[in-house]
Parts: sequence; structure tokens; C-alpha cells
Amino acid sequence: MAEHVDAKRKGSTANHYRSAIELYLLPKLGARKAYDLTKTDLARLHLSLKHIPYRANHVLAVVASMYSFGAKHGLVLDGINPALGIERYPEPRRERFLSSDELARLGEAFRRLELEGRHGSGIAALRLLLFSGARLREILHLRWENVDLERGMLFLPDSKTGRKTIVLGAPAIAILASRPREGTYVIAGKNVDQPRTDLKKPWAAAIKLANLPNLRIHDLRHSFASVGAGAGLGLPIVGKLLGHSQAATTERYAHLDADPIRRAADMIGNTISAALDRHPSEPNQ
Repeated sequence: MAEHVDAKRKGSTANHYRSAIELYLLPKLGARKAYDLTKTDLARLHLSLKHIPYRANHVLAVVASMYSFGAKHGLVLDGINPALGIERYPEPRRERFLSSDELARLGEAFRRLELEGRHGSGIAALRLLLFSGARLREILHLRWENVDLERGMLFLPDSKTGRKTIVLGAPAIAILASRPREGTYVIAGKNVDQPRTDLKKPWAAAIKLANLPNLRIHDLRHSFASVGAGAGLGLPIVGKLLGHSQAATTERYAHLDADPIRRAADMIGNTISAALDRHPSEPNQ
């Protein structure tokens, strides 16, 4: 952890590694010597976590990384890795997009909470997430020094994909312009020079009022993307707004990018329809 994960990985990734080790590997397999751990032992642990496939697969990935590190440092023989060859569980991707009606209900919930004076900075953060398509930590850790209201941009020195620029629309700019500039962070915690740690309470209040019980905060980012894709803006533009470093990441929204396909279908259909309706003796138009 000290020499590899903490030194070379982002804090959130290090936390995932630590969680896998402390919650699953140490309690179940921690007494084993590295060279005594077999593929069968690890496969049994993997099977015991089948009800949480993402976590089960992540535990395998952590073990694979540990043995790779061990081989590079002479702690185990090269090529010995019990995680190799164990088939991962499929991880169905959950994508949830807010409909126009659901957006209206969520907006009404935001307004009610704001009028009641509840969760002020939290609701502002949720609005920013929805209007920008940013990730949760990108908003919670947003510093005023990285906000350029004149150009309508956020210049993030570090994100999941490295340095990142977020181009803001007018609603997001208006929210930022209305925020008091107190301390370091746009969405500060109890200490104005510390970021807010989470949005659990305002989010729980909002989705309860909006009657959207299974909605996740990350679904706001998906909804931002779905509106852009559905408006025919094109996947490269949507990917740029989201800060995707790989075009393949944006492909999950391809089925929503219907406008160009619909225009093509209309053109082809209209051409065929005109041909069907034309009398054989009539000249082609």
C-alpha cells in the first residue's frame, strides 16, 4: 500500500484497495503465506461474494495487483499469481436517465427545500452536478481558484481522467455567481476551508420529495449526457463535455443519439415512398 498504491494511485483508488484488503482478504486469507495461497482458495472467496459481483471482481483485481508488485520486488516468483485464470462475474451496467416529468419533480423538490431554507449548499451542489455533468468529487472539491466565471469554465488540476476543463452553461454559471465566496471551496463543509464530504442528506430529502427512491446522484451525470445525446449534439461533443478521455466511454449513450439516424431514416423512407407513389409512366423527379 505504501510503496505502490498510496504512492501511485489516486486517493479514492487507494481507499478501494484498502477496503478490499481489510474487509475481505485479511479476514479470510490473511493468515496464509503469499506462496501458499492457491487459486482454489481465492476462487472460493470470489464465489462467496457472488451476490456483490463488482466487489468480488475488485478483490480479484487487488490480489492480481499485489502479486504483480510482489514479483517485481522479488517477494514471489515471477508468474505465480492465484488470481490469473479465475473468471470474473459479469457486471451489468446500470444506466438511469431522468425523463422530463422526473426532472420537473426533482426541480420542484429542489425549490421546496430551498424555500424552507434546508440544505442550501447541498442543493446548489446537486444543481451544479445536473447542469454540468461533472462527477461528485469534482464539485465537492471544486476550489474558487479553479472557477473562471468570465469565460464560463472550470479548470480542474486533477480528476478521474487527469487535468480537465469543464465548459459551463448559463444555469451552472448563475449558480456559481450566486454562491458566497467564503473560504477555499465552492461547496464548503462546516469549516469554510475544507470541502463538504458528501451530499447524502440533501439527496435523500430531494428524492423523497420527488418520489424518486432509486435514483442515484451519479444518475444526474447520465441525465446530462442523455439530454445532449438526445438533442443530436453528437457523441464527440457529449464526450468532450463529460471529460471522457476515450471515445468508447461515450458509446453507452449512442442509442440516445437518435436525431441523425431519424433524419437518415426519414430521407430513405421518403425517397422510397415517393418512388412507390409515382406512376410508372411519370418521369423521375
